[in-house]
Amino acid sequence: MKNFFYLFFKSFKDVVPLITLFLFFQLVVLDEPFPNPGRLAVGVFLVVFGLFLFMRGLEAGLFPLGESMAHSFAARGNIWWLLFFAAAIGYSATIAEPSLMAIAIKAESITNGSITSFSLRNAVAIGVALGIALGAFRIILGHPIHYYFIGGYIIVSIITIFAPKEIIGLAYDSGGVTTSSITVPLVTALGIGLARSIDGRNPLMDGFGLIAFASLAPIITVMGYGLIVL
Repeated sequence: MKNFFYLFFKSFKDVVPLITLFLFFQLVVLDEPFPNPGRLAVGVFLVVFGLFLFMRGLEAGLFPLGESMAHSFAARGNIWWLLFFAAAIGYSATIAEPSLMAIAIKAESITNGSITSFSLRNAVAIGVALGIALGAFRIILGHPIHYYFIGGYIIVSIITIFAPKEIIGLAYDSGGVTTSSITVPLVTALGIGLARSIDGRNPLMDGFGLIAFASLAPIITVMGYGLIVL
């Protein structure tokens, strides 16, 4: 029980800056009382408690699961199944991402159906899948990460020149909505577990970076999609 309250207090400390910010602007800058303070207090408690449960769930479930599966794939020595697993995580988590759904629905509405919600979500999800698989491939081979990103952003820059103007901003935004609260911890655990399982890899130097791949690749796939449909 003592450990429970300690961990709950740690979660509360994480949201203190945000609470302080709202208190300052509402009471000092706007000089207005909070509407429904009781309801607000309950909401803050639920946020803290939800964050507490979420973090404990990550530590107890997703982090160990990601690392153990990466270790198992590496131990079997089957690179293709490992890359397929990495891609499948990226695709399945992204295709159902609520923030991506919101952007895709809005894009379909604005373009009068020229860009459909389903096709845009798939373009982003395929990009995330390819990005995470490429990142896992880099960890396996031990290549320096900057080579991939220099090449990736050169490709992005070139495609940006030729892509329809209507898709460019959407493509760049799509790269930012792909890293959901489930994908990030699982993919991070996958990268660290993979780096720990391969001789000569440093978990700190080689284990991180998959999320950056997941943000870069969708920019390319969405602009490629725009070249086809617009």
